Amino acid sequence: MRRTLTTAVAALALCLTVSLSGCAAGSRGVDASDVDPAGSVAPREISWLLSRPADGAVIRTMRELAAEYATSHPGFRLRFITTPDRPSYIQKYETLAAADKLPELFDTDATPFARKLAQHGRMMDAGRLLRSMGLYDRYRPAALDYQRFDDGSLYMIPFEYQAEYFWYNKALFRKAGVRVPKSLDDFPAMCRSVRGAGVTPIALDGQDQWPLERYAVYQPFRTAGPGYVRQLKQNQAKFSDAAGRRSANWLSELGKAGCFQKGFSSVGYADAQNLFTSGRAAVYNIGTWELPSLATTALDPEVRDDVDFFRLPVTTGSVTSADEFVTPSGIGMAVNSRTYDPLVRDFLKFALTRYPARYAAAGELSPTSDAKTVLPRNATPLYARAVAAAGDVGKDTAVPWDTQLDPTSNTKFQQELVLLVQGDISPSDFVSTMDSVIGRNAPRYAK
Repeated sequence: MRRTLTTAVAALALCLTVSLSGCAAGSRGVDASDVDPAGSVAPREISWLLSRPADGAVIRTMRELAAEYATSHPGFRLRFITTPDRPSYIQKYETLAAADKLPELFDTDATPFARKLAQHGRMMDAGRLLRSMGLYDRYRPAALDYQRFDDGSLYMIPFEYQAEYFWYNKALFRKAGVRVPKSLDDFPAMCRSVRGAGVTPIALDGQDQWPLERYAVYQPFRTAGPGYVRQLKQNQAKFSDAAGRRSANWLSELGKAGCFQKGFSSVGYADAQNLFTSGRAAVYNIGTWELPSLATTALDPEVRDDVDFFRLPVTTGSVTSADEFVTPSGIGMAVNSRTYDPLVRDFLKFALTRYPARYAAAGELSPTSDAKTVLPRNATPLYARAVAAAGDVGKDTAVPWDTQLDPTSNTKFQQELVLLVQGDISPSDFVSTMDSVIGRNAPRYAK
């Protein structure tokens, strides 16, 4: 989920931040709180700008629902504008936003850029919208909370729900003589033992950068709670604080212990997954979106019965509990207030009312609590256990930092993480660099 802004996009974003009315076409559409506008439903084509797998369950389900809606509303069509590559998508989305050319529906995380759009009334109030449709209370609190801005406001609608676990190979743990770590601080020792048994300790997709960034989240989330990153991105907290230094030191120790495969920074998603599913790596940190690959008979039978999972371990003095970890609801969908009208509302109510059951029937975890996941016919017992564990979560969620930090700081953060784990820079150098980078860039996005 790396974000790279060109000079042109940065200029447009600045234009949006400084003077929206001067950059855009002027006021039109409805107020962001006017979720039930008067008027008749006039079918037409509407568009959804999104960043999701074209063959994924979200798009498949919404395509089916749009077709059903069109049978009773001739002339209606939902057009999917798909850019699965996240960096390219974000560049397109921010460019269109700054030029006031976003379609009726568009994907976004709860980023500083999205917050600017909401502050300028460019996104419908999703909380108010869902309540007006009688749907709000159906959603899992964790799914909605993941989409919220720091002030608690909700402008994005979740279409999925996930839980991120540490999947591990029991046979490889036995071979190395190690047990499931009870604390994050047990990871370096676990890695050294597994490495000593001739096995890669942890499979990591280093090429996409966000998986390594997850590891940077864990120590601060346990020792300081979810508020640390909110303060960090506003330059109200520092990496030089205890939580930041502990994270930097831990990441450095993971590198020294050889936790990740050699050359991890150039290993892609599919190769990292294959390293674990082929039995050549002992641990793989990934979400329940990978259940079809990890908990069905599609998995190699020589590995299948040895795969299990554990949740994010706690630490000494942890301020968050074992049932609080990374439970994302994916990138959210925002509703453009500039193009919102009775048709958009009517279609969304039709689709969102039916979506959870249809989505869960495909073996997915619904963002609502009232739709039970239908296990695939080829599911192993692990599938049901993983789904059940995803429903047993606490109040606090460890949010991915790439949706929190400003884009310039996040890009530098990802680069420095690789150098830190590789041993090319020291923890103190890492801390000093990141405090300097955030100190320069955060104020521009905090305004």
